[in-house]
Amino acid sequence: MAKAKIKALATPAAQSKEETEQLIARMGDLQRQRQRIQADYGDKAARLKEGVEQEVQPIDAEIEDIMVRVQGWCEANRNSITQGGKVKFASFATGEVKWRSLPPKVGIRGVEKMLEEARRLGLTQFIRTKLEPNKEVMLAEAALARTLPGVTIGSEGEEFGIEPFQAEIVGAAA
Repeated sequence: MAKAKIKALATPAAQSKEETEQLIARMGDLQRQRQRIQADYGDKAARLKEGVEQEVQPIDAEIEDIMVRVQGWCEANRNSITQGGKVKFASFATGEVKWRSLPPKVGIRGVEKMLEEARRLGLTQFIRTKLEPNKEVMLAEAALARTLPGVTIGSEGEEFGIEPFQAEIVGAAA
């Protein structure tokens, strides 16, 4: 069964320059009201977050202490609680502990020097060459770029914006 599309009701355009000016002024008032509400909310959220952080800090400290103590016992007794190292976990009546091997990672300092040495030694399998279109050059040379298959260069279009003027009060806090 196809759904019927309901066309949105058309909003009438402003009828005069004066009405347009009034609408822009109203938009500015609404934007400032919105900013005040958001700023008040931000202040309240910051106070709440600070209170929560202070409240949970001793709990986090106790959890960290428990983790260190449990890990210490488990490391000392790892062989007996992991069936002689056959498994990487141990179950208890109240939960379980797990050991997890972290994947290897590559760290490189001085990339240029490393690449130069790899090329010199013929270890090119450690070097990746990436080919990709250079869109910046294509925009700069649009006529030539359009001759390539699959390349289209279009306009970003046009955007309409309204910026109400902000009244500045000298000496008042923003």
